[in-house]
Amino acid sequence: MSRPDARTLIETVLDKGSWKSWDTPPADPAVSGSSYADELAAARAKTGFDESVITGEGFLGGRRVAIVACEFAFMAGSIGVAAAERLVLAVERATRERLPLLASPASGGTRMQEGALAFAQMVKITVAVQRHRDAGLPYIVYLRHPTTGGVFASWGSLGHVTAAEPGALIGFLGPRVFESLHGYAFPEGVQVAENLFAHGLVDAVVSAEDAREVAIRALTVLAAEKEGLVAGQAPEEALRPVEAWDAITRSRRDDRPGIRTLLKLAATDVTPLNGTGEGEADPGLLLALARFGAAPAVVLGQDRRRQRAIAPLGPAGLRVARRGMRLAAELGLPLVTVIDTAGAAMSKAAEEGGLAAEIARSLADLVMLDAPTVCLLLGEGAGGGALALLPADRVLAAQHAWLSPLPPEGASAILYRSVDFAPEIAQAQGVRATDLRRDGIVDRIIPEEPDAAYEPRAFCERVARALEFEIARLLETPKADRLPARLARYRSLGI
Repeated sequence: MSRPDARTLIETVLDKGSWKSWDTPPADPAVSGSSYADELAAARAKTGFDESVITGEGFLGGRRVAIVACEFAFMAGSIGVAAAERLVLAVERATRERLPLLASPASGGTRMQEGALAFAQMVKITVAVQRHRDAGLPYIVYLRHPTTGGVFASWGSLGHVTAAEPGALIGFLGPRVFESLHGYAFPEGVQVAENLFAHGLVDAVVSAEDAREVAIRALTVLAAEKEGLVAGQAPEEALRPVEAWDAITRSRRDDRPGIRTLLKLAATDVTPLNGTGEGEADPGLLLALARFGAAPAVVLGQDRRRQRAIAPLGPAGLRVARRGMRLAAELGLPLVTVIDTAGAAMSKAAEEGGLAAEIARSLADLVMLDAPTVCLLLGEGAGGGALALLPADRVLAAQHAWLSPLPPEGASAILYRSVDFAPEIAQAQGVRATDLRRDGIVDRIIPEEPDAAYEPRAFCERVARALEFEIARLLETPKADRLPARLARYRSLGI
């Protein structure tokens, strides 16, 4: 397979003709006349690169960005003192100039010829990247073939969004080193981009051409302007009560629009993210970047259909949700949570995976989050899995959505040892959208005319308009006032 070198990659990803190098001649780390000096000279002559890293700036979809990329042909893309210093200077400049940063490693790790000193360079590179992130600036990583060792274990694994080249070898310990140390080959199919995607470690596996489009779309949200959004006129509300059991049965329809339909029909610039970034994924929780109208958001959505077809929401799903919460807080982006679940997993694996603790951590992270938050109660809202995504600045509910500590059948079984009283229990427990609004749990009810399943596009567009309105209103609120108001709201519930 033909793979682009660093310069070709940059030309492919950036707007045509926009690349400007930031590099100056590197300090020579090798003693004159040494074998290492000969290796460096040979690498420079063969590749036309003066080091294993090139840095600079350009435009991506008309947006100015900084970029750093490895060249594997130059001594296996290894990072020594000079390459590390070039990297750090570029990251620091990107931070000073408040530029999004794109990084594309292709490296065997640190440079063995420079020993422990090269190895320790990963610390200062990591510090520079983390300071860039701490400044609220987006960091996007595109892992190329191969990326291993200290590079993968430092700046290659810190992206807000991470994509990988198809078929790329990506792993901590290179397979040749493993086999030399252990006397047998590393298992096939593990250290490959597609397997990392399957385990929630990268967000996408795409070509360089497609990586450009992914980065443009992601930055449309990650680097979006958050001031000057106009809320406009308040959306229409639906305050007509419906029977609780009618709402519950409607919310369970297979053809009722879910989170994926909402994003498809009524959002733009949607970039799905994948997993926790730490080795877990859950089909029941969708994490994405998106825009509703002009309003950017990190979206956490419970996928009711996949929970039914594959597995109920488990602790990994809540860890995916917490990744989204951290992303929103770090970049100051609005967070939209979407509740649509019949309940979290009830299994040995869920218990041993810490489901209750993840519900608690999600609650704590969300209610204390330093970002504007909107919760959408889209359909079913049963149990702790629903509660974990509830405590936002503003809570919206579809007309036939509901919230309950258990599915009504479960509550009926507890009280009467039979599920036959579920409709009466639902009515008595105040689970309907209008009940929730009366009790201060919900702020706005989105109409269904007469049922979201009958009008999916119109309903989803209505939802998107309501989300845009609420996000714009929250962004108008002084940042210092948001969290105290949120905490006061939940402190006063029921009293």
